[in-house]
Amino acid sequence: MYILGVPRYANTAPLYHFLEEGDGVAFRYGVPTELNRWLLEGSVDLSLVSSYFYLENADRLRPLPDFSVADLGPVYSVNLFHRKPWSELRRIALTTESATSVRLLQYLLEADGLKPQCTPEQGGLELLERYDGVLLIGDRAITTYFGLLSIIPESVHQVPTQVEGIRITDLSMRWFEQTRLPFVFAVWATRKTAPPPPEIVRRLRAARSLGLGNLAAVAGTEAQRLQVPERLMQHYLWNFRYHLEAPDRLGLQAFAQAVGLPYPDDYWDV
Repeated sequence: MYILGVPRYANTAPLYHFLEEGDGVAFRYGVPTELNRWLLEGSVDLSLVSSYFYLENADRLRPLPDFSVADLGPVYSVNLFHRKPWSELRRIALTTESATSVRLLQYLLEADGLKPQCTPEQGGLELLERYDGVLLIGDRAITTYFGLLSIIPESVHQVPTQVEGIRITDLSMRWFEQTRLPFVFAVWATRKTAPPPPEIVRRLRAARSLGLGNLAAVAGTEAQRLQVPERLMQHYLWNFRYHLEAPDRLGLQAFAQAVGLPYPDDYWDV
């Protein structure tokens, strides 16, 4: 049985919504920090892993050449929720689900000469009672954002960045404003000692094609799961880039340089 590590986040659903378990394939679900660990341990064979984790472990991991979870501009699900202005942040609660988002936030703060105290915490907006800001990612960020909205914006140009006294800083958008590049949040990767079977890669590519070609169906399923409007979910999913194209690789390389890690540009030939 070939085990795929999958984060149960809406933004990854187009990659595997139409990939059925069976015929030698099984899913193991987890948050990015769990998937990262399982891949190195060998309890999953191929996994979506966070880009920072891949860069940190590039001597042991190799990604597929044409898969990513990336974004150019606002991502809507990697958000710092805060009451004080960005420049006045002193204490921040950090998600425990993703090292990439945490490292991106740290880089963006450092780039502006800011050094707030950052503490890993589990929770949501209630943490703003004790912290100046809270970093949320994935489904929790989306549902938290939706919970603040009184109406669903009709246009991407109408998405608010402040609601009821809470500011929402989209980290991917802030990265874009600094670099004019996409930000790569995750890649499919395996251990270097265990190349992926070509048939598995073929099935992943076929599933992605179906997912992107039937995005409304994927959005409908994910909207129902998260209890958010389908239009909001469609708006969210059409922002993503899933093919690790040249701009995405440049963005990943820029992130590696920003955090002081080598960029190996070493992909499986599949």
